[in-house]
Amino acid sequence: MKLHALGLTCILLLAGCATTQSPTASTPSDPSSPNPSFARSPSAPLPAVIPSGPLDPIATSTASSRSVAHLQPPADLWDRIRRGFKMNNLDSDLVRQQEQWYATRPDYMQRMTERSRKYLFHIVEELERRDMPTELALLPFIESAFNPQAVSSARAAGMWQFMPATGTYFELKQNVFRDDRRDVLASTRAALDYLQKLHGMFGDWHLALAAYNWGEGSVGRAIAKNQRSGLGTTYVDLNMPNETRFYVPKLQAVKNIVANPDTFRTELPLIYNHPYFQSVTVTRDMDVQLAARLADISLEDFKALNPSMSRPVILAAGTPQILLPWDNATVFKRNFEAHAAGQYASWTAWSAPSTMSVSDAARRVGMSENDLRSVNTIPPRMLIKAGSVLIVPRSAAKQDDVASHVADNGQLSLEPEIVTRKTTVKAGKRDTVKSIASRYRLNASDVAQWNDTSASSAFKAGQQVVVYLPIRNMSTRASARSSAHSSSVATRKTAPSKVAKSSRQAQPQLKRVAAKASSKSAARPAAKAR
Repeated sequence: MKLHALGLTCILLLAGCATTQSPTASTPSDPSSPNPSFARSPSAPLPAVIPSGPLDPIATSTASSRSVAHLQPPADLWDRIRRGFKMNNLDSDLVRQQEQWYATRPDYMQRMTERSRKYLFHIVEELERRDMPTELALLPFIESAFNPQAVSSARAAGMWQFMPATGTYFELKQNVFRDDRRDVLASTRAALDYLQKLHGMFGDWHLALAAYNWGEGSVGRAIAKNQRSGLGTTYVDLNMPNETRFYVPKLQAVKNIVANPDTFRTELPLIYNHPYFQSVTVTRDMDVQLAARLADISLEDFKALNPSMSRPVILAAGTPQILLPWDNATVFKRNFEAHAAGQYASWTAWSAPSTMSVSDAARRVGMSENDLRSVNTIPPRMLIKAGSVLIVPRSAAKQDDVASHVADNGQLSLEPEIVTRKTTVKAGKRDTVKSIASRYRLNASDVAQWNDTSASSAFKAGQQVVVYLPIRNMSTRASARSSAHSSSVATRKTAPSKVAKSSRQAQPQLKRVAAKASSKSAARPAAKAR
């Protein structure tokens, strides 16, 4: 009896030590582990419920095996995504049509899924942390094919395709140095914030997705319209643009393919259930090329993880963290500490003191005009407005990094360059320098300088006055003159028809007019030939 009690006590102690883990739980990975997700495999626990009768060793062994299998972490990230599916399935002809589209394009699917391996783990972690459906991790397949550099015709940018105004609303900075709509961490945070907000508004994930694509106001008005008409208000009931009507079916099709790739003869690349990247703090302004070199990765791979950077330099005050592949983060830290060149950045920021041409700005900062245009993405025939911030070479003597207010708020503002052409105009009676300047919207001092006179001078009637006029204005005046000439010609062409309708007594006179006109027109080709 004592032995039986002692055995029961030991069993209870062992059961208390066993830990259980839900298959859908998402504990954040331990950064110190080289493979955090797989390091969480628990040892085989005993059954949580102690049988009242004698223990059957075979039954106990079987139950433990089932429990261990149940508690194993997902074999890969696709399996983890499948376990987190929560949205209601949409079953329609549109879904099957989209399934067919994706399934018959294996090369496209392969490119998309290969591109996603850098970002999916982070997105899934964030979704599970917020208890959101993991189907949403597949949304960038629909939005951008997981291309963080994607830009739509409507100027939506990044993996999650944020419009400029929506990005600003969700605190995605857009300045001359970076565009957080393309940033992996920031844009994912903003997209999930937005989707959560929309789900709170409409109480349905399909409607939330429709609003993400079409706008919450548009979906709200469509629902109100159906309510007034006594119609349904689900996603499939609403009258919406084709893009939004196909939006959720596309996501459902990708979900179905991920859930059953064999059914669609699709091969998903292996993506380990492990972080792809680490976030590394940057303490000094640094060239992008140097950062990639210190991390021992290609420039292309660096930009794929840090796509928000639009300039060749990382400003520590504005972008204090960069993303690097998991193993390369340690390499970067070691090489950064050992870097002995003294200067990390060969570029810095410069504010234009006044509105100026690109060539003037290039001379001031010691660059060629072409290089200044290239590094700052300045198109032709544009002026740089006062206060604009540009990337320019950093001298070896400059020790200070760019200040935070510039790094966070710097903008490049441009205005069209007005191209002028020298021409002369005839002065009328009482014309002065000021009257000519006023007539052509010019500065009187400029008109005076062009004509080597003073701003208070008067011109003689008929005097040729030199002015430099915008080419657009000149073409407008030429067009006006051409129109007036065409109108005059049209009047001359219609005159004979009016005369022809007069009395028969005018016919001899008309013949004489016609004969003169004929002789003049016959002489014109010879004049042109000269």
